[in-house]
Amino acid sequence: MSRTAKLTFEGREIELPVEESAEGELAVDVSKLRDATGMVTLDPSLANTAICRSEITFIDGDRGILRYRGIPIEQLVDRPNFVEIAWLLIFGRLPNRDELAAFSEALSNNQLLHEGLRHQFQHIPVDAPPMAILSAMLNNLACFHQELLSVDDTEQFAMAAARLISKVRTIAAFSYRRSRGLPIIHPDPALRYCANFLHMMFSVPYRHYVIDPEIEDALNLIFILHADHEQNCSTATVRTVGSARANLFASCAAGVCALWGPLHGGANVEVVRMLEEVAAGGLQPEECIRMAKDKQSEFRLYGFGHRVYKNYDPRAKILRDACDRVFARIQVRDPLLDIARKLEELALADPYFVDRKLYPNVDFYSGILLRAMGIPTNMFTVCFAIGRLPGWIAHWKEQHNDPASRIIRPRQVYIGAKQTDYAPMNER
Repeated sequence: MSRTAKLTFEGREIELPVEESAEGELAVDVSKLRDATGMVTLDPSLANTAICRSEITFIDGDRGILRYRGIPIEQLVDRPNFVEIAWLLIFGRLPNRDELAAFSEALSNNQLLHEGLRHQFQHIPVDAPPMAILSAMLNNLACFHQELLSVDDTEQFAMAAARLISKVRTIAAFSYRRSRGLPIIHPDPALRYCANFLHMMFSVPYRHYVIDPEIEDALNLIFILHADHEQNCSTATVRTVGSARANLFASCAAGVCALWGPLHGGANVEVVRMLEEVAAGGLQPEECIRMAKDKQSEFRLYGFGHRVYKNYDPRAKILRDACDRVFARIQVRDPLLDIARKLEELALADPYFVDRKLYPNVDFYSGILLRAMGIPTNMFTVCFAIGRLPGWIAHWKEQHNDPASRIIRPRQVYIGAKQTDYAPMNER
């Protein structure tokens, strides 16, 4: 028996369908509300609005659960393989041995950039933000691969996905090399996905970067943990742009632009900057906690709290443990990690943070881990984008294949002036 919710307004009662998710969450379907009543719902920032049905990722923020295609995130990080997880998100299941080998080969075969695209790096200012470069170059890919602007069959789509996922790391590494005035290092087809990215970032013409397996695994882990996170700002942007039937390249480039913001992909940068300021100023963690609770203080404690998670972010737990392994491997002690550990300890024991459910989020440790790998701060968000690309592609595909999909067109509550007559210049 179908379930309904009743809306009563000015003596009139309307029944609205109620839909249940695979995990038992309930949603009131208001898609016909305006047609039936002339009214719309008001939900600033869409915090309580589901914009789609999706099979890709499930989050339970109250219990600290994150699953990709039903698989708990904790089960995907013991032997991290970002390429395998990319396939899982995009195609809906784990690949078999042959499928994974074929997809890996497609990534290797498509990692080079067209010479015309590569030469464009020479005309970019050396101090250009890497995220600006990434967005522009992803859009430019459409100019050099116009045959993939329309992906109406499975084979075409798989090729477009492989090209995007492969070339994004090449573009990212080239943008870093450009910012440092270093010669471009071309990809090595003998290396795996993450190892190849590290090679293009840090090798020099006369000496290849020695890839430590622990560092490679840590980068795999970062990419996996950022691969998808339901309807966040950037993913919703990809879906919005894609709903207009914009091509996959343009939609993902729009996702990069959304991710660029400090409230989204740039949050781990803010965490590292905060920790650096604490270290440079000689502040004690106890003082930081006190100032964080003081509304009159200008100090901000970044990396705590999340729009969705009201429990410990499961990704933060995994990255915290990864920090221990990486720092033990490189045999370097980072004072920022010591400060972060102490801040976490104090916050989790403080009723102010516990009562407000302000737990460490993924950004609290991801920047520290990237820093340990030698990744510069201005590349943190770029690494986020590399990891998030499979999720964007999966959501674009899901929406593209949905026969019920329509262009996303929100409504508004207008609060401006009522009808006003135009005044000639001499009457103003």
